[in-house]
Amino acid sequence: MDKLAYRSAILKQNKGVENIIYPPFSVAMSVYAKDNEKWFDTALNSIIEQTLKPNEIVLVIDGAIPQTIQDVIDKYLLICSSKEILLKIIQLSENKGLGRALSIAVDKCSNEIIARMDSDDISVKNRFEMQMRILVQHEEIDIVGGDIAEFIGNVENRVGRRSVPLSDKAIKKYVKKRCPFNHATVMYRKKAVLKAGGYKDLFWNEDYYLWIRMTEKGCQMANTGSVLVNVRVGADMYKRRGGKKYFESELFLQNYMYKKQMIGTITFVSNIVKRFIIQILMPACVRGWVFQKFARSKI
Repeated sequence: MDKLAYRSAILKQNKGVENIIYPPFSVAMSVYAKDNEKWFDTALNSIIEQTLKPNEIVLVIDGAIPQTIQDVIDKYLLICSSKEILLKIIQLSENKGLGRALSIAVDKCSNEIIARMDSDDISVKNRFEMQMRILVQHEEIDIVGGDIAEFIGNVENRVGRRSVPLSDKAIKKYVKKRCPFNHATVMYRKKAVLKAGGYKDLFWNEDYYLWIRMTEKGCQMANTGSVLVNVRVGADMYKRRGGKKYFESELFLQNYMYKKQMIGTITFVSNIVKRFIIQILMPACVRGWVFQKFARSKI
């Protein structure tokens, strides 16, 4: 099913649906010392101002944090309490990394349905409502994500959009070459994530690794085709998308899929060559241009 047909089918199924009973759901987040406290504040605010609110936010504090971030947490402990949202704090004694932090967050979530949220992004106001409607009406779907709009500085200064495939079939084809979800947008069923082994510690690829293993387990997947989260980008982001350590992480994923016979030799070699050129040979400034030109669409 192509993008237009899939989107039309979703809209048709949801049109005129009223009085849907939404089950309670959790939000899994992580924050650490280098996060920007103002961006963190904005991210939390975009959760509690949703048209459909979670009844629980599980926040893993990944190691020691400065007082400025602690002040934001204290502020939202009061705000969440007033809105009958449980802000559950999990303090780690030392920094474990995002993969480990999210593994703990998922384990500590009380609800079966969990939404991911990054500490510096901004969810669109009806994000959770759109995703929950799909999960409630389609019990066979285990995970649903969407597109992201990338911005620099002010959220109105959008510089690109990362669109991802919509249907389960298209996602499972796409996963063989690129990450099929925007991690900051996903909402999933806890049992499906745990069935696949949950988050693992893998440099900048803990999410892609999880989607690959969920594909292995036959989980049903979908994306909405709409922008769900506004994501901050900049030169630093493209620097992180390169270097020896990042390439080794990507190489691990390609080897994993090859050994599991998810991809053949031609796809394996093609994936490795492309990543070597972009992540090792290409300067960060050029890499940024390539991402914007070929991996993003205009808003």
